[in-house]
Order: sequence, then structure tokens, then C-alpha cells
Amino acid sequence: MSNAQMSRDDFASLLEASFHEHDVAEGAVVKGTVVAIEKDMAVIDAGLKVEGRVALKEFGGRTGGELKVGDIVEVYVERIENALGEAVLSRDKARREESWVKLEVKFNNNEKVEGQIFNQVKGGFTVDLDGAVAFLPRSQVDIRPIRDVGPLMNTPQPFQILKMDKRRGNIVVSRRTVLEESRAEQRSEIVQNLEEGQVVEGVVKNITDYGAFVDLGGIDGLLHVTDMAWRRVNHPTEILQIGQSVKVQIIRINQETHRISLGMKQLEADPWEGIGVKYPMGVKVSGRVTNITDYGAFVELEPGIEGLIHVSEMSWTKKNVHPGKILSTSQEVEVVVLEVDPVKRRISLGLKQTLQNPWEAFRDMFPVGTLVEGEVKNKTEFGLFIGLEGDVDGMVHLSDLDWTRPGEQVIEEFNKGDVVKAQVLDVDVDKERISLGIKQVGGEAQGSAAGGAASAPEAGELRRGSIVTCEVTAVNEGGLEVAIVDTEYTSFIRRADLGRDRDDQRPEKFSVGQKVDVRITQFDKKARRVGVSIKALQIAEEKEAVAQYGSTDSGASLGDILAAAMKNREEQ
Repeated sequence: MSNAQMSRDDFASLLEASFHEHDVAEGAVVKGTVVAIEKDMAVIDAGLKVEGRVALKEFGGRTGGELKVGDIVEVYVERIENALGEAVLSRDKARREESWVKLEVKFNNNEKVEGQIFNQVKGGFTVDLDGAVAFLPRSQVDIRPIRDVGPLMNTPQPFQILKMDKRRGNIVVSRRTVLEESRAEQRSEIVQNLEEGQVVEGVVKNITDYGAFVDLGGIDGLLHVTDMAWRRVNHPTEILQIGQSVKVQIIRINQETHRISLGMKQLEADPWEGIGVKYPMGVKVSGRVTNITDYGAFVELEPGIEGLIHVSEMSWTKKNVHPGKILSTSQEVEVVVLEVDPVKRRISLGLKQTLQNPWEAFRDMFPVGTLVEGEVKNKTEFGLFIGLEGDVDGMVHLSDLDWTRPGEQVIEEFNKGDVVKAQVLDVDVDKERISLGIKQVGGEAQGSAAGGAASAPEAGELRRGSIVTCEVTAVNEGGLEVAIVDTEYTSFIRRADLGRDRDDQRPEKFSVGQKVDVRITQFDKKARRVGVSIKALQIAEEKEAVAQYGSTDSGASLGDILAAAMKNREEQ
């Protein structure tokens, strides 16, 4: 082999070794020796073919006097040789690489790291973790948003690493996690020193729609809006404001979640004690409307004491009307106490009871037999409803429309809105019913005109208590229309008057043309009104039978007594 050939082989080996050296060295952290210090630069021999320069400031602010020739330092090799024939070295990157290794260990072990916030960037702050730069999101600075971060800048403090991505060079840290962990330890210690029922002082830190959070000295408790006062509180701001010092009682403590429920009203006397004596049933009181719902209105009688006016107790005559159309919030009203339940803390109030019952007023103003005038409000299959004075309605039954013609025929002559005259036949205050008669207006003259007769027949033996025979002229759901035999009088037997037993009170058991004996319960010759009842006849017969043929105490059954009475009646 020639010398030339050997030289070429040696050069190739050296070149390959040089390239191999490049691959190993670039991007690595190596140890180097300070061979010279020139002004603000340190010349370092890192074992490469060429030396490199590193600014003195990269050595943590060391001056040339502190860094001496011969010192061994770690540097990061960025390039083996640049255009000037020097190695490109970096002490900062060496420190950063060194920090990454340490941080990864702590991250994997879930350990805290120490750092300093040194700059503000978009969305948060940058933190120096001993050479490595991390990102601190604004939401991770503190447990609650803080306005001024100045006092936290450039101050060594602990952080928790949330995420590390070496390929991208990203580190995300949190200061909030450290605070929460510390706070949890404090909360646990504070909770151990608190007891249910204990009265403590606190400061209102936050207010929501449902209550307020009170700082008890390192731990927060919830003061719910319903525990602020015995009276109704629509929003906590009516009573509290942020920063206000309050005295509260601890109601409940959850040792697992460290949640504390607080109360203010518990420090005051319960206004519901002795409520029954203070507000007896039937007493009239004044109050203020605090809330209106679909089912009624709440009225505050005194602080902490509210009662409900149910919609059914608001008006005598206005049915199915929304309470908001009768009352308004904050309105002062007079009400009557209807019921008090101290256990359920409920008071039932009545608004309509403060006014006179309109049916009582009508009865006093228009007694039975009085003529009234009103507008036809409605037509039904059993009669007419007439609007009367006092915002009440009266009903004219089909049987009271005409003396001779069928009611179903006569009612067709009336229209809604017609103004008619009628006679008051009956006023039932309890059932809120007023019975009217149109055929009774004009008395016998109307009967003559309608029937074509010269005059109405003589009443004969018709009187209250008399027993007469009637013929069924119509059967409907509410009872029977009947005509009194041998007279021109008609009447109506209500379902309840068809018999003593419920089974006998069924109109369908009767048929048109059937004759039945009845007892006259009401007779007004002038008004030509006759009230009859089968039930009244049965009761009267029973009383008479018991009086004549023995009492039920004698040992005889009621059936035996009635049988004896019937036999005697047949013999007569």
C-alpha cells in the first residue's frame, strides 16, 4: 500500500471520528474548563477542537473576579463550530437542562417546587424554576381572583407542577393547588374546634341569591337565606352586605366535607311560640301582602309571622280568579284568622270574611216574596241564572217559568242578556243559592193569561202539612216535576226529598204519569208556590205510627209499628 493511499485512509478515519464527535457533543451538557476571562466573557475549553465563549452574566451574576481560570463549569453545547471557528456554548441552557431533570423527578413524585413569578404574559405569568421557565395561568394564582399580583412578584414561593412537555419545552404550574392543600389542613384543624350550637363571629365574604358565605377565621360557612330571619327574606342583600361582621350560630357541621351551616334567626326568640294565643280563630287582624302565587297570597302579620289567604277565601263571588287581580304586593289588608297550626307553622287567613256575606245581605234586603229584576246571565238545561244586586246570581228552575206550559218550551223564549222580573222564592245562605220564580210574578193574573182560564182554582185543602197526591209530569237528574191532582198547582220534588233512604232518592225509579203521595212543606197562596216532599211524608207517618202504636223502646221493631199503622189506615 502506498503512502498516499495510507494518508487518504487516515484522513477518512479522522473525518468520520470528527463527525461522530459532532453527533455526540451537540445538544449535550458537558463539563468545561475556564481557560481565560476576557472582559465580560469567559473562554471555556469543553474538550472540543475549538474553544467557546460564554457571557459572565450567565453564571448567576458572577463577576470576572469570582470566576477564575481553571474553574470547572457545566455548559450546553449548541454547535461545535460557528462561522468564527468557535464553539457555541450556553450556561443558561445547561442550567435549564439540569433543572428539567430535577423537575421531572419532583413532578413524577408529585412534590412541590420552588420558584419566582418574574413576568406577566397573556393569560397569566411566567415563573422561574431555578433556570426552567414555567407558565402560571391567571386562574391558578390564588383560590379567589386577586386584583394586585405585585406583592407576589419575585418572591420565592412553592408551586405544584400540573403538566410538563419536554419536547415542546412547556411547564404549567399552580400556586392555587398549594394554597388549597394548605387551606384544607387548616380547615380540618378549625373544624375540630367548632361545635354545633356554638355562637361565633364572622365576616361576610360573598353573597349569592340563596345565601351568604361567612368567613369564620380560615373556614367559610353558609348562611342560607331562610336562616337569616324569621320573616320572609327575598334576597340576602336586604339584610347583609360584603365585609359586614355578623354573629351567627353553627347549625350543622359535616365532618367529611367540612361544610358548615350557619343561622342568624336562631339567636332571636321564635315568634311562633304561643302563636295560638296571640292570633285566636275568628279575630280580625291587619297585615301586609308579601307574595302572590297562583293558589293565594301570603300576608305578613308581624316580622317572622306570615299567613296564607287561599284563593278560595279571597272573594265571596269571584271564583277562579287569579289572586293578583284582587290583591297586590305590599298592600295593607284586613283579614280574619281561620286556622292556626303551630306545629306546621301555618296560619290560614280569610279576606272575604271581613266583608258581609252577599247572600246574607240579599236575604235581608230582599226577603222571600220580594220582586227583583236582573239580567239573564246563563241558560242551562234546568233553568235560568239571573244576575242580582250584590254581585250574586239567582236561579229560576224550569218548573217556575210558567204555570201551565212545560219549562223546556218556555225557556226558549228567553235569551242571554234579557232583563226579567222574578220573585224571590228561597235564599239558602249556607249553600249560596237563591231560588227565583218568574211564573209567580203577577200571581193569579199570570196564571189566567197563560192557561186561558178565567181564574185560578181554589186552593181547597192545600196548606202546610197537608197530604196530597201528585202526578209526575217530568223526570230529570235533579228530581221530579209534579202536578198536584185536582188543582192547577205544580211543584218540584228535589232528589233529596224523594225518600228517606238514599236508594229511594233516585229520580229514575219514577216515571211520567205515576202518582205519588206527598206532604206539603211550604205553601204561599199569594205567590202560588207549593213545596212538596215524599221524605217529609215518610217521616211524619213514622212519628205518628210510633206515637200511636208504641215506641221503639217497647221491644217492637219499627217495621212492626208501621205495619200496624198501615193496617189501621186501610180499615178506616
